[in-house]
Amino acid sequence: MSLLDRYVFSEWLKIFVLALAATLGILLLERLYDDLPDFINWGATTWEVIKYFGLYTPSFLPTIIPISLLISLLFSLGNLHRNNEVVAMRSAGMNLWRITRSLWFAGLVLSALLLYLNARLVPWSIEQSRVLKDNLHFAADEQHLEKRFIGNIPLLCFDNQVEGRLWFMNNFSEYSYEGFGINVYQHDPYGRETGRITAREGYYDDADNHWVFLDGRELKVDPASGEVYHSKTFDKRAYTDFTEDPVLMKTLSKKPQDLSYFELQMILEKIPVETNPKMKSYEIRMINILASPFRCLVVVGIAIPFAVAGVRTNPLVGVSKSVGLFVLYYLVSSVCRLLGEQELLPLMISAWLPLVLMLGLSFYLFRKVS
Repeated sequence: MSLLDRYVFSEWLKIFVLALAATLGILLLERLYDDLPDFINWGATTWEVIKYFGLYTPSFLPTIIPISLLISLLFSLGNLHRNNEVVAMRSAGMNLWRITRSLWFAGLVLSALLLYLNARLVPWSIEQSRVLKDNLHFAADEQHLEKRFIGNIPLLCFDNQVEGRLWFMNNFSEYSYEGFGINVYQHDPYGRETGRITAREGYYDDADNHWVFLDGRELKVDPASGEVYHSKTFDKRAYTDFTEDPVLMKTLSKKPQDLSYFELQMILEKIPVETNPKMKSYEIRMINILASPFRCLVVVGIAIPFAVAGVRTNPLVGVSKSVGLFVLYYLVSSVCRLLGEQELLPLMISAWLPLVLMLGLSFYLFRKVS
């Protein structure tokens, strides 16, 4: 790395570290404001609170790194431009690529870092911090609630299209992995109801990997006429073919954007998109997690042209254009995601098209000012 590269890189790095620390601090304070009252009510120790926020902090990085990169590039390059240092470098025969290649290298390194974070560290961070928080919550609820009300998920639904079963539970306890007010509708490949099971409660037998229902009724239905031709009550019955995983059920009760990469991967392995169109939103989310690190290259591409070729009388014009393009990228990403979920675009195209379009525009703007 030449002296010039080191100088440009160091000027950017100082601002990037400050912007990253400031943004991270703001998000941590906001999270602390939201969660600290709950931890106090649950009787959490100081060490448990520190451990939770330590575990949760990496999950902020995929969001704040591109923003901090944009801020630091605009600020550092704006300073070089205002001090006529960029003009001096170009007068010495250097083109824009020669001046900013260290910043492109930084964008590439940050993209690789984010790819690792999204695929490994961030999923672990999300899951471990959630487990710690849930355990503290459950431990506090044990003091004054029945186990059926601890970690309660209301109105849990699960559609097992492969085996033809549609589940409804009035309540499901994440603490005891028991369901209450259970209705299971069985249907044939044509969607016609063939049977129905209702039960006051049920639980998943971890040893034998099946569901056991208590205090229920089993109905058999003629799929052609829809009439019930058999009805029988039971006190306790094990359904060995009902192997639906309660972990999968509760995970599906959360929004795709709230799940980690590992959880999305687990869902799509057990319920492929081909068997359930509703899984498209989960697959798009997983693809976006892998594509999002390359936003760093987009940020470099849209920041450099406007920062070094800004209007001298009003440098905020270039800054506002860069920020506007960054916002436009997120709008295009949202539209493409919706088109993918509606099957108007292939899933892979819906995830990568915004990135390709913005990278193309970035390189065009870069060549224009070079």
